Amino acid sequence: MLTLLADFSNLFSPLNLFRYITFRAAGAAATALAFVFFFGPGIIAALRIKQGKGQPIREDGPASHLLTKKGTPTMGGLMILSGLLVATLLWANLKNPYVWIVILVTACFGAIGFYDDYLKVTKQSHKGFSGKARLALEFLVAALACYALTRIGGENMSKLALPMVKGFAFSLGWFFLAFGAFVVVAAGNCVNLTDGLDGLAIVPSMIAAGAFAIIAYLAGNSIFSDYLGINHIAGTGELTIVCAAVIGAGLGFLWFNAPPAQIFMGDTGSLALGGLLGAIAVAIKQEFVLVIIGGLFVLEGASVIVQVASFKLTGKRVFRMAPIHHHFEQMGWTEPQIVIRFWIIAFVLALIGLSTLKLR
Repeated sequence: MLTLLADFSNLFSPLNLFRYITFRAAGAAATALAFVFFFGPGIIAALRIKQGKGQPIREDGPASHLLTKKGTPTMGGLMILSGLLVATLLWANLKNPYVWIVILVTACFGAIGFYDDYLKVTKQSHKGFSGKARLALEFLVAALACYALTRIGGENMSKLALPMVKGFAFSLGWFFLAFGAFVVVAAGNCVNLTDGLDGLAIVPSMIAAGAFAIIAYLAGNSIFSDYLGINHIAGTGELTIVCAAVIGAGLGFLWFNAPPAQIFMGDTGSLALGGLLGAIAVAIKQEFVLVIIGGLFVLEGASVIVQVASFKLTGKRVFRMAPIHHHFEQMGWTEPQIVIRFWIIAFVLALIGLSTLKLR
């Protein structure tokens, strides 16, 4: 919306700043941070009154969780989504279709997560929305988003690029809808599984958003993308604003989610953030780089798949508890140790993911 001010730069030259993505990205991050920071206490108070007993804690989980986390309200993702949406609507170019596709995927995944959280709180059970119905809705939203991307990006959008391989692009044709939808849904659910300890999911999400902010900016610039040998997708540079808003909203949320958490992100936030990262990765044609940058989320999701498969096939468990962060809790690691070490892993993986842009 504020990009319209650039049209009056002939009357007041400093308004020309609103043409620059970097300036607007900084403004989006600051706006999202300020929004969550100032409105956060009111949102937490309202959720605490509405929810009463707060989010139900798994009885088969670590015993310490029943003592330290019981009664904490959930749906804190509403804070993140509110700050993200306000900042994006203010600072992004609303004529850009990529921005709307990513925002709509984020909002829809957030709505699915919100309904799941609502059922858990009202029923006081960790079992919420039907898993099959939830996945079906997620795939529907993701497939529609991928179809919209093909209508905008054309044939190039359905091509698959590989990290560290210059000039290679394999056309998936209509199979791209299934592949792209899988990437978005997998990202959403992997971030969702990571959200089990105070601050564990939000910081790696911010780190991944920061990395994709850089990649989106480069992919949207014909000069930089040509120099690096990555796919140039005109218009995707505007997604840098969305990523910056995630960072700002995430910092604001972390203020209240730092241990001991005043509020949990819930599926409302984790599913939305994962869907957002997946949608951006598909839009800028960096699906495999998402696996690297979001490697921590992949590890969490893979640990659950391995655990379930092993137990069904052999009757034995590979980990003491899944997702894997609970495994380390059962081994005696403290919650701050797990969270900070996982942050470090996420940061290192983001650096590796960014390095693939030049290693071609």
